[in-house]
Amino acid sequence: MKKYFSLIKFSHTVFAMPFAFIGFFLASKTYDFEWITLIYVILCMIFARSSAMAFNRYIDRKIDSQNVRTANVREIPNGSISPNNALIFVILNSILFITITYFINSLCFALSPIALLIILGYSYTKRFTSLCHIILGLGLALAPIGAYLAVSGEFNITPILFSLAVLFWVSGFDIIYSLQDERFDKSQKLHSFPVLLGGKKALNLSKILHLFVILILSQIPNYFNFGNIYWIGFIIFSALLIYQHTLVKHNDLSKVNLAFFTLNGFASIIFGTIIIIDLTMI
Repeated sequence: MKKYFSLIKFSHTVFAMPFAFIGFFLASKTYDFEWITLIYVILCMIFARSSAMAFNRYIDRKIDSQNVRTANVREIPNGSISPNNALIFVILNSILFITITYFINSLCFALSPIALLIILGYSYTKRFTSLCHIILGLGLALAPIGAYLAVSGEFNITPILFSLAVLFWVSGFDIIYSLQDERFDKSQKLHSFPVLLGGKKALNLSKILHLFVILILSQIPNYFNFGNIYWIGFIIFSALLIYQHTLVKHNDLSKVNLAFFTLNGFASIIFGTIIIIDLTMI
């Protein structure tokens, strides 16, 4: 079981899960809070995350086996999980995801195949478009609006704005992460913004995307009556976004992992916790 947790990088759930909780508790301010719905949301996040990551590893298994950075680390190339078992794991988690949405509400159930198409389809995108970072961001951006829909059964502008913020945030830090593979991706004719624009311009694009995040988050209180605590979360999240761009240079990638996982993980957890506290107090 441990190798499957490694396969799906379960620790990376910290990026999207706090925003799913934001969507859930945001909806619970208007609609009834139900523990069973919260459990369903958590299960959907786990199954969606598991299917998406395992499918990515399955689709990229040949590429990963040729990349020095991943050949001995990732589970399929190093032989700890077979391709067939990884694919079975994907199918099982996809079925569980759709099954859980059936018990939530009809809208979530109807939209579940579309959500799966996005999160699974991302794995193919590096083969034909530099917009792969945006598609990844879109997949994680489903978390807040999906959790909101689980409670409410209808769309609302506030969770959509949180989803837009997640889209630009994830797209931006995935560009930073992909700088490590710029040369390899070029050699394999794979697509990314670092390959398309070069490292320096790709970093500038990442900065622009993260400025959009800050702008969107600054406007959300115009659509929902958050308390003053919201602004504490906003300042911390924005500061961490800005700080990560001081750590990575196009010619110095030694701190990419710190910028990618550590800072963004802390940013998401801290922001999510503060916003949920705010929502429970107003």
